[in-house]
Amino acid sequence: MLLVRSRQAAGAMVTRSLTLAEVAALPAVTDLVTAGRALGLGRTRAYELARAGRFPCPVIRAGKTWLVPTAGLLAVLGLPVPGRGAG
Repeated sequence: MLLVRSRQAAGAMVTRSLTLAEVAALPAVTDLVTAGRALGLGRTRAYELARAGRFPCPVIRAGKTWLVPTAGLLAVLGLPVPGRGAG
């Protein structure tokens, strides 16, 4: 995944949040940083919440990698989850 970054004063890098279109285009499972961006969280805060078991949606620990099922992310954001019926 590519992170879109912009330069700020003193050379600091700032990562912007995902757009609705970018969230809708996510694969079935995404990485923790990308899910955090969709929620407006920075990398450090996303990892802190995941380690504490307090990330806003389900996470999967696969070795050293944190993965986030996109269906859970969409549900937390109040967006429709593809393949789920209305009832």
